[in-house]
Amino acid sequence: MQRNDVLLAIDPGTTESAYCFIDKETYKPIQADKIPNEKLLTMLLDRSPMCPGDLAIEMVASYGKPVGAEVFDTCVWIGRFIQAMDQAPVTIDYVYRMEERQTICHSGKASDANITQALIDRFAKGVSNHGKGTKKEPGWFYGFRKDIWQAYAVGVTYIDKHNEGR
Repeated sequence: MQRNDVLLAIDPGTTESAYCFIDKETYKPIQADKIPNEKLLTMLLDRSPMCPGDLAIEMVASYGKPVGAEVFDTCVWIGRFIQAMDQAPVTIDYVYRMEERQTICHSGKASDANITQALIDRFAKGVSNHGKGTKKEPGWFYGFRKDIWQAYAVGVTYIDKHNEGR
């Protein structure tokens, strides 16, 4: 079953990738994790746990600097993830890191730490434990760690970009 109100955002990696299912209306994270790429690929092929209406995936961009094999391995996984969703009725869009920096921090020089702080300020300002909460009382960002923050940033950027025209 496709859920048009749900976005799947992916921060791809060479062997593991972070993903975050996000409610497109409220920006609330529904489910997020960092898992081996093979497991994420299987999840996409099986359309589980839910088939999103949109898929946003961070895309690699060249800024004129040399890159290593890891970047090309990540590109291969991006292609495999996109192909896995090819037959699903899903809108697929690429989000570039520079877009994330500009959209979330309004600066092209923002670091991952700046992006994380901007997300906390936007969705959990003044909440203890950076909005993570506890197992007993989960917060907005419960279970988030480094790469999951980046997957969520991909999703927030995508939603913001598509809400501009409203």
